[in-house]
Amino acid sequence: MDETGFWQLVDEAREAAAGDPDEQAEALVDRLLRLTPDEVLDFARQFEARFQRAYTVELWGAAHLLLDGASEDGFDYFRCWLIGQGRDVFEGAVHEPDALAELVPDFDEEEDGDAEELGYAADEAYERLTGLPLPDLGVRQPSAAYGVWFDFSDKAQTAARYPRLWELYGD
Repeated sequence: MDETGFWQLVDEAREAAAGDPDEQAEALVDRLLRLTPDEVLDFARQFEARFQRAYTVELWGAAHLLLDGASEDGFDYFRCWLIGQGRDVFEGAVHEPDALAELVPDFDEEEDGDAEELGYAADEAYERLTGLPLPDLGVRQPSAAYGVWFDFSDKAQTAARYPRLWELYGD
């Protein structure tokens, strides 16, 4: 599966779910079940590569601002949600986290930013197809997010780093 095929599956599932993260995960599993186990593994590798690419301090700070706090698990679920938003939103946010103000202008912390189940879609599909758990992909999360840490609770620093997001979601 190439990158285009990966994003096509993500987009189809999001559109079928009308933006609901849990329904998007179910729709993605349904689509993955139409593939071969090897194609599901390819999808899982593509997902994991993006999940790791989004493991940055700058993006974590943006998630912290949008969600009014983001633990390590919360940031994991945010990254799954971000992938679920599609290629343009994902690439834009990874490149410039403050651009989330324009990329998802109707962000609602009660509805958005948490798509834990999306991260397990390939696991579920693979197991249903083969009766076996998804094999280890051999990808390890780094011990720390990429980038230079800063105090996410420092309002002045957060406002300076994310002026557009701060204008919409800062307090």
